Amino acid sequence: MKIALFGGSGRVGSILLETMLNDGHEVSVISRKPLSAAQSRIYTIIGDATKQEDVFHTIKECDAVVSALGTDKNEVISKSLVHILNAMRLENVSKIITIGTAGIVDSKIEPGKFRFHSSESSRRLTTAAEDHCKGYLMLKQSKMRWTIVCPTYLPDGERIGNYRLEKNTLPDNPSSISIYDTADFAYSLLKNTEYERCRVGITY
Repeated sequence: MKIALFGGSGRVGSILLETMLNDGHEVSVISRKPLSAAQSRIYTIIGDATKQEDVFHTIKECDAVVSALGTDKNEVISKSLVHILNAMRLENVSKIITIGTAGIVDSKIEPGKFRFHSSESSRRLTTAAEDHCKGYLMLKQSKMRWTIVCPTYLPDGERIGNYRLEKNTLPDNPSSISIYDTADFAYSLLKNTEYERCRVGITY
């Protein structure tokens, strides 16, 4: 399989990249600078995920898309998704997995609200969650086979391999989830259809 990976130099993305290569996949990665661990099965596109041409080059001839992009005050997630979805349509790619945040799952305490809009969230700054939420609404309105992995507090941690999942909400009494288990679950979704068109809350 050839996979287009966005955010491949980040905390979760770098683990995804390593796993993909270890399993024999070809990976097309967009990066603003050359990757230090360049291998023959990595196709690095030096560019910007918010630029249409760079995104189209990254997704060309790929079978699936994985995005572990982080957000910033420039709405990189929602801006990049415009181009990602257009490129996917052009290339007839339907599978996309993204790393989101627990803030965009549904609140259990206040039904009808996102968690980051409810009293479940203790964060005062919502800039990141708002960008992730825009991305979710774009995916929801598309015809893609999408899944958004929504981790709680995300320390580096280690691979434990035992965690709890819940569709569209967060499991009760959430704690944290390591970057390794988050990446491993996201990677498993390439062959798993159970969570398509869902946000998945993940925590220990």
